[in-house]
Amino acid sequence: MLRNRLLANLFVFTLLFLAACGNTKTDQADAKEKKAEPTDLILATTTSTQDSGLLDVLLPIFEEENNVKVKTIAVGTGQALEMGTKGEADVLLVHAPKSEEELVTSGDAINRKRVMYNDFILVGPKDNPASVNGEDINAAFKTISESKANFVTRGDDSGTHKKELGIWTAVNIQPAGDSYISTGQGMGASLQIANEKNGYILTDRATWLAQEKNLTNLQIIVEGGKDLMNIYHVMQVNSEKHDMVNSEDAEKFVDFMVSSETQDVIESFGKKDYGQSLFFKYTE
Repeated sequence: MLRNRLLANLFVFTLLFLAACGNTKTDQADAKEKKAEPTDLILATTTSTQDSGLLDVLLPIFEEENNVKVKTIAVGTGQALEMGTKGEADVLLVHAPKSEEELVTSGDAINRKRVMYNDFILVGPKDNPASVNGEDINAAFKTISESKANFVTRGDDSGTHKKELGIWTAVNIQPAGDSYISTGQGMGASLQIANEKNGYILTDRATWLAQEKNLTNLQIIVEGGKDLMNIYHVMQVNSEKHDMVNSEDAEKFVDFMVSSETQDVIESFGKKDYGQSLFFKYTE
């Protein structure tokens, strides 16, 4: 009788133990399933961060640390900023400071932080038909225009295009004609066209270094001028003005980009493959 009661108690205890284990495994499975569903973040950025390969390094780190899936839309800076004014992106990574400030003033963007810099360079045909060189970008543009040599422009309202137009304005020249070739494309594609057309083109150094091996007809012509600095900022699209914005993850992305760990990754990027940094850390 006692033996039967002990066996019955043992059976009940075993059932309770198995049930508890089952519940624990279910809870763990549920937790794992919930963790496996990342939130979505839309990043609008310039083509240079994509064409250089920098985002291929940074985004997996951010996604893993924050359980976020980033959808990258790489366009000209002008288009990226326009996406911000329409609330079509959550966060922006761009390089046209004056236009960025206008977006902040309008209230479409907030939490704007400086992230990094590289520089603009003028590349052109190896035979250098306009015979330009040195550090004076203004003088180079004047000489190219006078020589009627081919000049390739992105023509896409990107940060690089805005910089190029600013130089033409500074030298009081409005480029036109068959020798002024507008691509309407990103930096990598525009460099390829300059290579094919034997033309000069303004580019950011990072994309040039990443693409240089495929641009066999081009070389650096002008570099090092103090007015050729190329600064990148990150900012959130304002969720108070655009209610569909994922402000929580956008803020995380801004914090991620200016963190010391990410800044170190940015500055080391490219050193192994190109012997130099493609971008330099530049937080405030």
